[in-house]
Amino acid sequence: MLLAVDPTIIQQNVRTAIEEDLGEADYTAQLISHTQQAEATIIARETAVICGIPWVEECFKQIAPNAKITWQVKEGEHVAANQLLCTITGNAREILSAERCALNFLQTLSATATLTKQYVEAIKGTHARIMDTRKTLPGLRVAQKYAVTVGGGLNQRLGLYDGILIKENHIAAAGSIAAVMEDAAKISAPHNLSIQIEVENLQELEQALNAGAKLILLDNFDSATLEAAVKINAKRAILEASGGIDLSNVREIALTGVDRISIGSLTKNIQAIDLSLRFSLGA
Repeated sequence: MLLAVDPTIIQQNVRTAIEEDLGEADYTAQLISHTQQAEATIIARETAVICGIPWVEECFKQIAPNAKITWQVKEGEHVAANQLLCTITGNAREILSAERCALNFLQTLSATATLTKQYVEAIKGTHARIMDTRKTLPGLRVAQKYAVTVGGGLNQRLGLYDGILIKENHIAAAGSIAAVMEDAAKISAPHNLSIQIEVENLQELEQALNAGAKLILLDNFDSATLEAAVKINAKRAILEASGGIDLSNVREIALTGVDRISIGSLTKNIQAIDLSLRFSLGA
């Protein structure tokens, strides 16, 4: 299921991007007559899962409101290298001013969607699901988490405000896993927050289960230890594997029987999809 994005978030993302790129004015675009019309095409230079169409449309809405965009692909569609994505017609100056902002969103979000799809395909047929983390680009958390869902992945909590993740420092401060779980339950109750606890070995896993944990993060467990954790858990809690996971070992991890696999690189280590905007002047 795709993450529902509030249109005001898209508008703010685009407004910020325009402000940092155009500033007071696009003086380079003034090299072209203000009445000049043009047609432009956006082409994918490599295979990709396309994501970010709403952001592209908002870029042109804010900079080139009279431009017409005709899409040849849909959000979430897998495209081949050199495939035409869309055609844009309108005022030449405005199209050129909107170009970089629009491509930045499209290449970044398509990168996250594409990488997510690769992980989803890698574990196809297993019980596990691919999930994101909070390791996102500043200002683009919702956009990148949306892109994860376009690629077939699932979202973790959006921020610190909508879920509790107990880590080693929280355990140390409380004195024990049992104590920190009790404290978390008191904080969670009025707000109906999820509680997840991170454990680093099988002994901590057992302590967490005994304390009533229902969502447990297994941090940097190897495959053999993950298999042991699944047996100890006996379906009492949802188990999530994280740390040291990439495309070369994600299927092995999934086959251990864990429920979820979280991948920080979906949003923090992405390589932008290569896109090109071709431009031709009209009458």
